[in-house]
Amino acid sequence: MPSQPTATDVKAYATDLGAHLVGIASAATLNAFPPDPRVPQTPERISPHAKSVIVIAQRIPVGAFRCKRNDPVQYIDMLVMRRMDKIAYRLSDWLEGQGHPTFVTAAQETDWNYKRASYGRLSTRHLGIEAGLGTFGLEVNILSPEFGPRLYLTGILTELELEPDAIMTEQVCIGESCSRCLHACPSDAVRHFGIDKRACAVEAQEYGFSTMLKFWDRFLKAERAEKAAMFTSREVLGTWQGFLRVVGSFGDCPRCLAVCPVGNDYHAHLADIQKVIPEKTPDKQAMAKEFKAARKLGDEVPGLDDWNVRWVGPEGYQGIVARQLQAFKKLQAERTEEGTES
Repeated sequence: MPSQPTATDVKAYATDLGAHLVGIASAATLNAFPPDPRVPQTPERISPHAKSVIVIAQRIPVGAFRCKRNDPVQYIDMLVMRRMDKIAYRLSDWLEGQGHPTFVTAAQETDWNYKRASYGRLSTRHLGIEAGLGTFGLEVNILSPEFGPRLYLTGILTELELEPDAIMTEQVCIGESCSRCLHACPSDAVRHFGIDKRACAVEAQEYGFSTMLKFWDRFLKAERAEKAAMFTSREVLGTWQGFLRVVGSFGDCPRCLAVCPVGNDYHAHLADIQKVIPEKTPDKQAMAKEFKAARKLGDEVPGLDDWNVRWVGPEGYQGIVARQLQAFKKLQAERTEEGTES
């Protein structure tokens, strides 16, 4: 007879494997609340037999966010996802070995039958929120209380029915009164709990798929001498590096991640160097004030409509970041005191 691991067993095993956060979402709930009902990213479209989705998250080491360029973040992201996939595979193998069909989904994928741009079969951000790991930020990254937006997630679909975690109802993101992600965005892509994906990709995917297509279209139309020159151009070198190391082609501009003040990792290692935001402009400040006024007046905001507010946090911001900062300072003081006594 197959054994019946509990949700507690699954979380403990995933943590032992190295997962930084683990949560469980009900497949039925995910089927009932797709991110976009018009093009539903739901477990049932992948497997009608899945009963639970185990969501694991890996934090991104913050040292990369202290660098002058994006490259270190882009490369470390690839390493983080490789490690996360290995943990997810071992967890799925363990469950299947006990008689419960289980498989891992791709953390980063695009199904072009759904929508244009990056839109996978499942939204890992929504998986994480439904599994109780965090809520949406103003720029619609998932923010966890522990690591803010500096994390990656993946989903493991299993036919074992596990007790799901409760969704967080308090908004983790400070919101409009903070707007640091909006101020820092180099391509002005942040909306009111939304994102302009095309504008974001300009910075996030310097050598992404669109750039590659445009280059090869120009190459095919070029004369012989021009083609020879193009082969030694920055575009070719950038594309090749993107294939080999993901750097430059991966969808990640780290600015909104680096300046977000949510998470103990920010308090410990980023608050000093990210306090000032060079990209901040009067126009961005004015937009933030408009967002704040709209929220206060209860204006209609697509990112906060009756459907999407579920993932933003229907109770609104109630000071979770301030509470965590005080707890962090208290812990630091205790550690300092212990060090002095020893």
